Amino acid sequence: MKLTKIEQYYNKFNEDKRLLSRHGQVEFFVTMTYIESLTDFTSRPKIADIGAGSGRYSEKLSSLGGDVTAVELVKKNVRMIEERCKDCKVFQGNALNLKMLKDSSFDITLLFGPMYHLFSFEDKLKTLDEAKRITKQNGLIFVAYCMNDYSIITFAFKEGNLQKVLAEGKLTSDFKTNTTEDDLYSYDTLETINALQNASGLARLKIFSPDGPTDYLRPWINKMSEEDFSIYLKYVESIAERGDLLGAGSHIVDILRKE
Repeated sequence: MKLTKIEQYYNKFNEDKRLLSRHGQVEFFVTMTYIESLTDFTSRPKIADIGAGSGRYSEKLSSLGGDVTAVELVKKNVRMIEERCKDCKVFQGNALNLKMLKDSSFDITLLFGPMYHLFSFEDKLKTLDEAKRITKQNGLIFVAYCMNDYSIITFAFKEGNLQKVLAEGKLTSDFKTNTTEDDLYSYDTLETINALQNASGLARLKIFSPDGPTDYLRPWINKMSEEDFSIYLKYVESIAERGDLLGAGSHIVDILRKE
């Protein structure tokens, strides 16, 4: 069977290396801080990790006491999760159709990845609806997005690709990215994220940036002492919900409740 572009990409991409890098550690630390603050692990919560990648979150949540089910599209990553997280249930599957998971089964559902690679509002809403379906009443859904302006600032301006993206129609006149499956990644604005939340019928609990300015500062963060880096982690945590900074980071996580 022919592999999709996204499968080909992740067969080469080292997700573990990214999450273990300094900038990846910031994203992981801040995100886990939010998950742990909202989760009673003593009750062994049922957690669905949809688009689980190489299983870093699945492994951590299982070690804390979660009953974790991971769903991942890429076969290589499925094998990695099975090896690193023996207590997790693992399925190869697509976030658009979670037919292997029952209705109202999970206390927490994570979508840390699927929205990055879906290119229509309809598909993103369908993914939210599937997450809603499998989540229990009053359960939480954590949804991660890649952000529009980070993409423009870095790829178009900082890396000198402005004329290229304009010529290819990848950037609209009002500075919205216009990517397709050939580009692998989809980028969203707060306006779109708010529209998806409203259309899903899910209630927003919190919205935060797990990495803040981190991706702009990679060379300097990499040179920090361990002491300075530990303070930097606390700084990013402290500004994670600031409305004036939300749209400028590379990612946003929307925490939604099924009511």
